[in-house]
Amino acid sequence: MAFRLAPTAASEGFRLEAHDTVGSTNALALAHARAGDPGKLWVVSRKQESGRGRRGRVWATPEGNLAATLLVVTGGELRLAATLGFVAGLALADALDAVVPQGRIAIGLDGGSQGKNRFELKWPNDVLASGAKLAGILLESAILEGGRFAVAVGIGVNVVAYPEDLPYPATSLRTLGATCDAETLFLALSDAWSENARLWSEGRGLSAIRQRWLARAAGLGSQVAVRIDGNVVRGTFETIDEDCRFVIRDDEGTVVTIAAGDVHFGAVASAV
Repeated sequence: MAFRLAPTAASEGFRLEAHDTVGSTNALALAHARAGDPGKLWVVSRKQESGRGRRGRVWATPEGNLAATLLVVTGGELRLAATLGFVAGLALADALDAVVPQGRIAIGLDGGSQGKNRFELKWPNDVLASGAKLAGILLESAILEGGRFAVAVGIGVNVVAYPEDLPYPATSLRTLGATCDAETLFLALSDAWSENARLWSEGRGLSAIRQRWLARAAGLGSQVAVRIDGNVVRGTFETIDEDCRFVIRDDEGTVVTIAAGDVHFGAVASAV
């Protein structure tokens, strides 16, 4: 099966560029933006040779996994564009719900799950299944001429394989017993993105996105440890605020708002 856009996405003007192998879908999308691409372009591949995650970490995408980047070109506020990662998380979770049969995935996050969703969202940019990382999201931006900027919304999903040399649990759809392939998942993702992006509405609907995200949040109400620039803050995950920042109540009872950091739950949090 070849990669293709959902009819809803195609009708809304989204375009598709599909590859068997790329260096980085994010890098390719931003290169298109610098060359004048107007955006609404999905760049997808079944293999990615030089992908990366947050803070420059390597994100491996062996053949059969999904590497997808949506290029967004806008003249709006960069602060609001940064919340597209939450739109991406919701779209991917919706797509996974659509293509993975009921009963195939059981959620059991180590110390942090209430079991309400098969696929949960871990702040700021991961999708979890059975308590392990199934997918990651990376936003990268570039300033363009005329006061506009480009955002590459990168989404990497462990469809058939996952890295085993990580300091946290990871998994793949195949490991979890699902038979979905990358092409089928992308078809559902392109449809789910359109729905969630309409809700986001250039940031005007961020409050609704926040509420949807919290309904899928991993570890809400549980004990967490957040690593920030070498320091560790411990407490209870209370919410995300109106700007989608992570909010915890630390062990002294003080409310701490965190804009960037690595979050750990349960046994992993205790070991941090």
